[in-house]
Amino acid sequence: MKRYGSVIQLKPEKEEEYKRLHADVWPEVLAMIRACNIRNYSIFLRDGLLFSYFEYHGEDYQADMAKMAADSKTQEWWALTDPCQKPVASHGPDEWWSAMEEVFHTD
Repeated sequence: MKRYGSVIQLKPEKEEEYKRLHADVWPEVLAMIRACNIRNYSIFLRDGLLFSYFEYHGEDYQADMAKMAADSKTQEWWALTDPCQKPVASHGPDEWWSAMEEVFHTD
C-alpha cells in the first residue's frame, strides 16, 4: 500500500457547488475509485486549498489511473468538478492536482 497526498486550489465562487457535489458523489464514480484500488480516500478544504489523501492498494498505479480516466461516468464527474478547481502555482506541466511529498507518518 502506498499513501498519496495532493493539493489544488478551489475557486472561491465554486466552493458551495463543490461541496454540494461531494455531498452526493455518484455511485458509479465511487465504484470506479474502488475498482482502481483506491481506499481511505478523503478531500479536505482549508483557505481555498483542497487536500486529497488516499491509499493505493494495487500493483500498477499508472494503469489504474488510465482506467479511471477512460471511464465515461468519471469523465462526466470531472466535467462538473474540474471547473471548480485551479492548479496551484507550483504545479508541474502535466499536473492538475499537485503531488505532495510525504515527510512524516505514524500508525
